Amino acid sequence: MRSLLFVLTALSVIGLAFWAYHENYTTQEAQARAEQLQRDIGQTRQRLRMLRAEWAYLNRPDRLRDLVDLNYDRLGLLPLQPFQFGKIDQVAYPPQDLPITNPVDVSNMEDVQ
Repeated sequence: MRSLLFVLTALSVIGLAFWAYHENYTTQEAQARAEQLQRDIGQTRQRLRMLRAEWAYLNRPDRLRDLVDLNYDRLGLLPLQPFQFGKIDQVAYPPQDLPITNPVDVSNMEDVQ
């Protein structure tokens, strides 16, 4: 009976060692993935900052004005005129009253249980 207990104990120790070994490598893999994701996030943020700086540089008003002057005839650009803007009265807003097809009286809802 004692030898059976020793064998079961040894097998459980081997099983737990295998489980701990497996969990150790799973944890290391997860940490490596997290570090790689953090590096990717940092690189993506740096790229986004660079793209925003380029966008701000390319959208400078003086640069755009020069481009408009160079391509004025080819693009057929015209300056904005006051009549091109609409008035607030001309905007068609949806009606405020929404049709309710099946009204429910909720004034005495605490009586219903």
